[in-house]
Amino acid sequence: MKNKNNHLKGISINILLLGIVSFFNDLSSEMIMPILPMFITALGGGGLIVGIIGGLRDSIASLLKVFCGYWSDKTGKRKIFVFSGYLTSALFKLLLGFSKMWQHVLIFAGLERIGKGLRTASRDAIIADSRPKERGEGFGIHRALDTAGAISGSIAVFVLFWFFGLEFKSIIFIAAILAFFSLLPLHFVKEKKRKPQSNLELKISLGGLPWSLRFFILISSIFALANFSYMFFILKVQNLFVGKLSIGAPILFYVLFNIFYALFAVPFGRLSDRIGRKIVIMGGFLLFSLVSFGFAFFNSLPSFIVLFALYGIVYAIVDANQRAYVADLSPQELRATALGTFHTAVGLAAFPSSLIAGALWQLNPDMTFMWGGVISIVAVVLLVFLEINSLKKDKNKSQKCLRRQGIYFLIKY
Repeated sequence: MKNKNNHLKGISINILLLGIVSFFNDLSSEMIMPILPMFITALGGGGLIVGIIGGLRDSIASLLKVFCGYWSDKTGKRKIFVFSGYLTSALFKLLLGFSKMWQHVLIFAGLERIGKGLRTASRDAIIADSRPKERGEGFGIHRALDTAGAISGSIAVFVLFWFFGLEFKSIIFIAAILAFFSLLPLHFVKEKKRKPQSNLELKISLGGLPWSLRFFILISSIFALANFSYMFFILKVQNLFVGKLSIGAPILFYVLFNIFYALFAVPFGRLSDRIGRKIVIMGGFLLFSLVSFGFAFFNSLPSFIVLFALYGIVYAIVDANQRAYVADLSPQELRATALGTFHTAVGLAAFPSSLIAGALWQLNPDMTFMWGGVISIVAVVLLVFLEINSLKKDKNKSQKCLRRQGIYFLIKY
């Protein structure tokens, strides 16, 4: 009976419930994200303000994941962090709908990301505990529902705007209501009882980590400086259209981005397992550079279709594989420290990234994309250096091993 209650056709009930929660929350979030940059500009915010808001959102989410994960482990609690995170996001989405000036958006859109930071680590821990022998499949099921919500949300916002003629604020209010609905399945999620770990210390440090890992975290931080907020891509394509299409078309391009991201995330994960993560990540950095230069030099409908599709593929390549590579490079006993340091470093770089992009946008929008293209090439060059250095070390190890075998052979015979 216990097994029947905890699993449904081989799928953990916890994973299914958390997947449904993520579906509705992402449905809600992705109804807001494609219109957020246009909402900011409609309330008087320029490129610099878009950069500040985008950078703040990215930084808050990345930094809080580390600290909230630590607090969850220390207190032995999971569900309260997950519930508080989703509730916080829903409340600030609702308040976002009342915004009358860009300063309101700065506050509410920024604070909404606190929810993501609160819930992510604890939610992932519940998923990992719910299916310990098939964690990959468990996370895959959750990710599939999460992605389905994201695509559905970006399609829903287009339908509400194009066919029902709803304004930005009305769409945001509907999205907030859906976010509150996502809280309901959480009531039925069960968490394992854990003892508080009073002696647990928060460790965010490069000290003690292998040289290759420290260098890769530096490279990821440099790439984060290039990888500014998605909102600038939305604003760029908006300039190509007039009238109703100036809002409808960017939303459709965002749908295209989400579809390609969803389609290629798993294949590129598998590819990195086969040929090595460094090569795949290097390709992702290089592709982002090409996409950035493409947005700087091309300004036509066919080019934007291709570029948004490639932008989705960039996220499919880079997003998960960077974290997987950090885990690969870190010793098992320092893995949590390594991932925490990685998220912190990338989170700290996210704010100046979008701030610089916004300042350049004020001068000339094309300069924003030139910045992204150039800095991502720097990250590629450094990654090539890391690869060459790794090959040299592997070669030296092989030579030492052969010498030892030769000495052993001579002594023996």
